[in-house]
Amino acid sequence: MATLRDIQRRIRSVQSTQKITRAMKLVAAAKLRRAQERVLAARPYAGKMAELLGNLVTGSDGSDDAAHPLLEPREGPKRQIVIITADKGLAGAFNSNVIRRALELVRQSSTADVTLVVVGRKARDFYRRRPWTIKRDMIGFWDRLAFSHATELADYVMQQYLDGEADEVHLVYNEFRSVVVQRPVRVQLLPVPRTETAGAAEAGSIAYIYEPNAKSILDDLLPRHVRTQVFRALMESLAGEYGARMTAMEAATTNAKEMIDVLTIQYNKARQEKITKELLDIVGGAEALTQGRES
Repeated sequence: MATLRDIQRRIRSVQSTQKITRAMKLVAAAKLRRAQERVLAARPYAGKMAELLGNLVTGSDGSDDAAHPLLEPREGPKRQIVIITADKGLAGAFNSNVIRRALELVRQSSTADVTLVVVGRKARDFYRRRPWTIKRDMIGFWDRLAFSHATELADYVMQQYLDGEADEVHLVYNEFRSVVVQRPVRVQLLPVPRTETAGAAEAGSIAYIYEPNAKSILDDLLPRHVRTQVFRALMESLAGEYGARMTAMEAATTNAKEMIDVLTIQYNKARQEKITKELLDIVGGAEALTQGRES
């Protein structure tokens, strides 16, 4: 049975943990607000970019001189997967959900036909102990996430695609839905899907006049579109991480409080038992003295 000192030690330990989890929750909540604002501001921009791109692609259909290599589908088996996780844990199932979703996609092809680009220390640590090839990793930038990081990542995968190192490029990341809901999604990044761009064009088709021509605008707009999609994925993942950590730390703080209450009850019971035992010893000793005197 645990002694009073043992129970006191456990109570102090849980109290220290509770202070840490409460502080982590407050930090995550403060960072979440800004990250959420950035995500909500980026979504309309990404949607409008896809709409304009859809009009360009629709207007260039059947025109060979307007074709762009980032739009042309390939029959090859080589697939590159960009997996976006966090650098840190203590965020519930945030990282494991993305890794599990990426594994489903990775296992669809043979090991030799799949290469990985991992973003975040959790994805890197998971996949470097497994047989798949990691072409590149990016870690240690989440607290200062900027568009330059998305540009670096997008330009790398576009160059891989143009050089023939990959026939398809997919993004796997957590989409931020709310503070308590982050949904792992898979998005085909390259080649840019014509179905998505065509759908965006139909949603708001307007007859544009392009100067100097559609091809030159498409050459400039397509790389921008890819960079924008990557940046949006990074921001979605960052906001989702803060939301998941905030939820996880709130649950941990609540559990710590409940554990402290249970340990406090145990401590009081043990203390009462000890006092009762001491009183019985005193009463027993007094009775023995009394009987000794009478005899």
